[in-house]
Amino acid sequence: MSQTISDVREVNFDGLVGPTHNYSGLAHGNVASMSHGGLVSNPREGALQGLGKMKSLMDAGYAQGVLPPQQRPDLGALRALGFSGSDGEVLARAAKEAPQILRAVCSASSMWTANAGTVTPSVDAPDGRVHFTPANLQSSFHRYLEPQTTGRVLAAIFENEGYFAHHPVLPATPAFSDEGAANHTRLCGAYGEPGVHLFVYGRQAFGGDGIEPKRYPARQTLEASQAVARQHGLTDAQTVFAQQHPEAIDGGVFHNDVIAVGNGPVLLYHAKAFRDEEGTLDELRAKMATPLIPVRVPEEAVSLEDAVGSYLFNSQLLSNPDGSMTLVVPGECQENEAVWRTIQDLLIAGANPINEVLVKDVKQSMRNGGGPACLRLRVALSDAERSAVTGRVLLNDGLYADLTAWVEKHYRDRLAVEDLADPQLAVETLTALDELTQLLKIGSVYPFQLG
Repeated sequence: MSQTISDVREVNFDGLVGPTHNYSGLAHGNVASMSHGGLVSNPREGALQGLGKMKSLMDAGYAQGVLPPQQRPDLGALRALGFSGSDGEVLARAAKEAPQILRAVCSASSMWTANAGTVTPSVDAPDGRVHFTPANLQSSFHRYLEPQTTGRVLAAIFENEGYFAHHPVLPATPAFSDEGAANHTRLCGAYGEPGVHLFVYGRQAFGGDGIEPKRYPARQTLEASQAVARQHGLTDAQTVFAQQHPEAIDGGVFHNDVIAVGNGPVLLYHAKAFRDEEGTLDELRAKMATPLIPVRVPEEAVSLEDAVGSYLFNSQLLSNPDGSMTLVVPGECQENEAVWRTIQDLLIAGANPINEVLVKDVKQSMRNGGGPACLRLRVALSDAERSAVTGRVLLNDGLYADLTAWVEKHYRDRLAVEDLADPQLAVETLTALDELTQLLKIGSVYPFQLG
C-alpha cells in the first residue's frame, strides 16, 4: 500500500442521460422504476437536469467529469436474438413479437454510472495505479448489455497504462452478480490517505446461512465483491464485506447506495442498512486509520418506505476544503416532511461534518429509480493522474456549453414507450453519439463505430 498522496481529489464522473431515456419499468425490485412504467419521458429535460447538477457542483468547486451514454437501441442485441432484416424491420418485428425485449435494448440505464464499475485509487493499490473493473450487471437483461461498451469507454478515458489498470468483467453468472460502485464505499481520512473498502452484498452464492431477501432478488453476491477486491490487489486489512439487510432489499433497496452513503470517514446509513450493523461498524473501526464517523438514521425518524421514496441515502456526500461536508439530495427529500426534518435536525445540526444541504431536481432520473448518487462514478485522482486522463471529459464552462447545445440539437422532448420502435429514433441516436465522441475526443467506442 502506498504512502499518503497530498494532491488527490475525488472526481465525480456523471453519466449523460441518453437520447432514448424512457419509462419502461424494467428494473424488478426498483420500486420507482416499476411504479412509473408507461409514463411519457422527456429525454431532453433529463439530460439537461443531469448537466445542470454537474455544472452547479463544478461551480461550487467540486471536480466533475462526464461519461457518454450507451448505443441505444442495441440493434446488435436484437439481431443476436434472431430478429433480422433492415434496422426498421428488426425494430418493427421486435415491437410486435417481443415488446419487452425492445424496451430493454432501448434502456438509457447507463446514466446511473454508480453501476458502471468499481474503482480503487492508486493510494490503495499495490502497484500504485488506479484500478477499474466494469460491473457485469447480469441480474437484468437491459443492463447486461452495458459492460462491453462501458469497458471501452473507461479504457479510452483512462488510457495511460502507467497510471491506470483495467480488469475484465466478472463471469456473467448468478454466482458473480456484480452491480459496481453502488454496493461499494471507500472510507478514509483525506482522499489521498490509505482507505478501507466496504463491499456490501445481498447474498452468498456458495455456502451462507440462507438468510436472504424473499420478495426481490439480491443483485450483489459476496463472491463478486471478493473477486473485485482480488483483482485490485486489496488485502484483508483494507476490506470489509457486509451483508445488506434482507428486509431493506425486500423494501425496494436494490443497491446499498439507496440505504447508505459514505465519504471520507463519514458513513451515513439507515438503521436497516446492514444485517449485522454493530459487527460492520466494529470491523470498520478496527481497520480504518482515521476514526470512523457513523451517522445513523433510526427507523423512528425515517421509515424504510420514506428512505426509498425520497432517496435520502442516494445523495452525494462531498468534502469541502475546511473539512465540512455537503449533502446533495434530490428534490423529493424536501417534499417528505419526516425526511426533511431529519436532514435539518439529525444531519445538519448533528455532531458530524455535514453542515450544508443542496437540493437538486433530477426528477427524470428519479422516476426510474436513480438519485444524485446513482448518476455518478467516484474516481479519486492525483494531479498527475488527472493530467493523464484522455479526451475532453473533465467539465468546464466550455464543455458544459457544448454538451448543452448538443442535447438541445439532438434530443426529443417527448418519448412514449411506443416510440421506441421508430427507426428514425435509431438514426437520430447514432448521429448524436457519433458527434458526441468527437466532442469528447474519446475516439471510437460504440459498436456502430467499430464496424
